[in-house]
Amino acid sequence: MPLDPQVEGLLNQIATSGAPPIASMTVDQARSMSDGFVAMGGEQVPVAAVRDISIPVDGGTIAGRVYTPDGAGPHPIVVFFHGGGFVIGDLESHDNVARTICRGAEAVVVAVDYRMAPEHRFPVAPQDCFAATRWAAEHADELGADASRLAVCGDSAGGNLSAVVTQLARDAGGPAIRFAALIYPTVDMTLTGGSIVENGKGYFLEKEDMDWFMGLYLNSDADRSNVLASPALHPNLAGLPPCFITTCEFDPLRDEGEAYGDALRANGVAAENQRYDGLIHGAASMAGIVDGGRRMLDDVADRLKAALH
Repeated sequence: MPLDPQVEGLLNQIATSGAPPIASMTVDQARSMSDGFVAMGGEQVPVAAVRDISIPVDGGTIAGRVYTPDGAGPHPIVVFFHGGGFVIGDLESHDNVARTICRGAEAVVVAVDYRMAPEHRFPVAPQDCFAATRWAAEHADELGADASRLAVCGDSAGGNLSAVVTQLARDAGGPAIRFAALIYPTVDMTLTGGSIVENGKGYFLEKEDMDWFMGLYLNSDADRSNVLASPALHPNLAGLPPCFITTCEFDPLRDEGEAYGDALRANGVAAENQRYDGLIHGAASMAGIVDGGRRMLDDVADRLKAALH
């Protein structure tokens, strides 16, 4: 399929803007740049209530944000991890994504501001996210939520963290996670070739950017094969919760997301893959200007609603 016309227009605009590639930026510059993409999320989606919280983790606390839907509770609960290569992104960058999921899935969403690299390198992020998921399950009552209807969700790096959390929870005997929604996740940091090369240049997220993020996140190349970084390499993929995995045609991460779905199904997990033709990495955060990104995000919310209600 050709590029979605709205995506093509956006890529042309970026190309003519003269903006440097992420891989040439400092961390502070990249974080400032990412703030500029918030407007792509569109008009703020209304929900019943939003409040900021603190979540205890090993070594301190991290920030979180609780989104509550309309209607009487207790509601299902979705723990959400934002994307950004483990280096950029925050509660603000994904505020409208979390709002859309809250409203569409009719669920309490707990967005997690896990600690990021390079200040906190691997495996701090997955440890924070697992701790936050356990905390959310243990405090479901005060969140107006039902811990027996718990899901995880995230985009890109957040999709990675969601997949890792499902494996950690299974291996630890809880909390019980009913469903996982992985939005164009990175799940195998050892991969080469395929869509990484095919889509590695000119489609927003580039291979050089991926290498830049990994260089800041991981301690060494040996970490790429650690299952806390590459959940697709876990030797046991059985017994994981049902899963919805979205991929984009022109995304370097396309093939690994689809291969993870194949591997889950081969191990008896009810995993659904959905490829969005014409779209690029990050489309869900561009829902205000890319109609296909809005459809993807709505599909994620619909799958979560069906699984949790």
